[in-house]
Formats: sequence, C-alpha cells, structure tokens
Amino acid sequence: MPDARDITLRATATATGRRLPAFLVRPDAEPGMDPDAPRPAVIVVHEAMGLNDDIRRIATVFATKGYVTLAPDLVGSGFKPFCIARFFRGIGKVGTGRPYREMAAFQEWLERQAYVDRERIGMAGFCAGGGFTMLYAARGGRNLRAIAPFYGALPGDESMIPDLCPTVASYGGRDRVFGAVGPVLEQALTEAGVPNDVKTYPDAGHSFMNRHDGLLGRLGPMTPMHDAFDQDASTDAWARVLAFFGEHLAGNGTGNPAASA
Repeated sequence: MPDARDITLRATATATGRRLPAFLVRPDAEPGMDPDAPRPAVIVVHEAMGLNDDIRRIATVFATKGYVTLAPDLVGSGFKPFCIARFFRGIGKVGTGRPYREMAAFQEWLERQAYVDRERIGMAGFCAGGGFTMLYAARGGRNLRAIAPFYGALPGDESMIPDLCPTVASYGGRDRVFGAVGPVLEQALTEAGVPNDVKTYPDAGHSFMNRHDGLLGRLGPMTPMHDAFDQDASTDAWARVLAFFGEHLAGNGTGNPAASA
C-alpha cells in the first residue's frame, strides 16, 4: 500500500503566515526500484468544502499509479462558511490571492523533496478546484507539466487559456451550470496549439468523480447541477487522465510513471 500521512507546512514556509495542512501519499516502489528515486507528482485540489476523505481517496488512486500525490487544504479550519467565502475571494484575485500563494508554497515544498522530480509536477482539481487549477496553471507563477480540471469554470479572462499547459478536462452534460464549458475550452486550447483531451459525458452531472455522503449526497442529484457520482463516467475519465498524464507528465506514454524511472 502507498505510504499515506497528514503533513503540515510550518508558517515560516508559507507566504500567508498560517500553518497549512495537507495529505501526502507516496507510491510503492516497483521491484528493483530505489524507493527514494525521484517520481512525477500530482497536486490534487479539493472542491469548495476543503480537504475531505473523498479527496484523500482520489489522491490515493494517483499514488497507486506511481505518482507522489499531495492534497492541500486551501480552505482551512474554523467557521466553515467564512473559510469557504475567504477561499473564493482569494481565487478571484487571480495570481495574487491567498490560495495562489499557498499553493505556490506547497509546490515549492514538493520540489524540494528528493523523491519528487521537480520538472514533472501536475495538478488535478475538482469543481472549484478545477477552475482554480486552470487559473493557477496560467497565472500561479510556477510551472506545471499537465493539468486535469474536472467540471471547473473557465477563466473569466479567456485570454489566459493559451497559457495553459497540456490539459485533460472532463465535464458532465447534465450539469446545467458547467456542462457546456467543455467544447468552449477544447476549441480555445486547440486553436492555441495546447495539447488537450476534453470530454463531456452526456449522462453524467456535476461532481461525477466525487462520492458525497450525508446531506450533500442526498440533495446533490436534485439540484440543477445533478451533482452525483457516476461510475461509468468516472471509470472512463480515470483512464483518460492516467493515459494523458502518462504521456505529458510522466513522459513515457504508458500511463505508468515508473516505466520511465
């Protein structure tokens, strides 16, 4: 099993002065492979509610495929509505807001780890994290090798799209808020010459990769976004993302980062 643990970046290591929690998962070494050999890494960005067990589950899947995976909590602890509102306000200050500065601190930390290939760091984001992933890739100030935004909003300034790195994006066609974004993003990326794989799943809604429990899990399917996990769409999206990352992030075209080690 991958080595999974919670970590906290010290306040002195961050640009905002607060302690930053995250979930870190290191993959098992392949037979005959140095366990500390540098591996490509994926940063997983949570939905609006912050880091939870479902994002930990997704991060662990990436680790089982050979990626060092880090899932930061950009929302933080405290009165949750206030923390979420602060998170969204920060996202709106593109390139300079608190989430961008804190994410840069996380990426810098990853780049310093001997077991991470600092030239091969990618990002996957979900819902609010999907939109943030595109904004960070374009204006975050640190290079990413490939990104996988899921049902994220387009940048308000679409002139940022040509600045994206290779992008594999996924949307649900039943999502009445973001379901029409896919073709717009695909056209803009293709016209800009950015390698991309953008797909809309007509029978899936928003958050089709995420397993929500409790009230959100019960009410989500009844909203205009048809927020619900979809097994078929999730399985296909995982296959596409891993193949795309295998080519553009791991650099071996196999979907297996260890193949290039």
